[in-house]
Amino acid sequence: MDDDVLTTLKILIIGESGVGKSSLLLRFTDDTFDPELADTAGQERFRTLTPSYYRGAQGVILVYDVTRRDTFSKLDNWLNELETYCTRNDLVKMLVGNKIDKENHEVDRSEGLKFARKHSMLFIEASAKTRDGVQCAFEELVEKIIQTPGLWESETQGRGVRLSDQQQGGGGSCGGYCSLV
Repeated sequence: MDDDVLTTLKILIIGESGVGKSSLLLRFTDDTFDPELADTAGQERFRTLTPSYYRGAQGVILVYDVTRRDTFSKLDNWLNELETYCTRNDLVKMLVGNKIDKENHEVDRSEGLKFARKHSMLFIEASAKTRDGVQCAFEELVEKIIQTPGLWESETQGRGVRLSDQQQGGGGSCGGYCSLV
C-alpha cells in the first residue's frame, strides 16, 4: 500500500466583489497575477448557487481589501451567510486582509487581528500582486484542517494524511507569519 494518501479538501474563498479572491487563488495555484482580472463569482446572478457552494466546506478564507473599509465592514454579513449555509460546525476560518502592497490603507492590521480573534479565525495580511502572505495563508489553513481530524477523517475513511517532513514539525510552515488566534 502506498504511504502517501491524497485527500480533497473543500475550501471556500468569500468576500465582497473586487477584494481579490480570484487573484489570491491564481497567485497560489498558478503563481500568476492579472491586474485586469474581474472578480465576478460573488455577484447577484450567482446567488442561487449559494447553498451548494457552502455545503461540506472544511475551510474558508474570508477576504477584505485593506484599502476599502466597506469591504471590512461587510465581513459580518459574510459570516452570517457562512453560518446559514455551512454544514459543519468545526470548519476552519481564516481572515485575509488583501492588497497590502497598496498605499492609503483604511483598515489597520490591528483591526483585522481584533476581528479575527473575536470570531476565532486565523489571520494574515497578504498581497496577491507581490505574493506576500499568499502561500502561507493557504498552507496554514490546510495545516489547521489536517489538525482537526473530524474535518477530513470521514473523507479518507480513517486513513491518515501524510505530511512532508517539513510540515511534521508543527508550529506552522510559515515561521509564524500567520497569527493563530
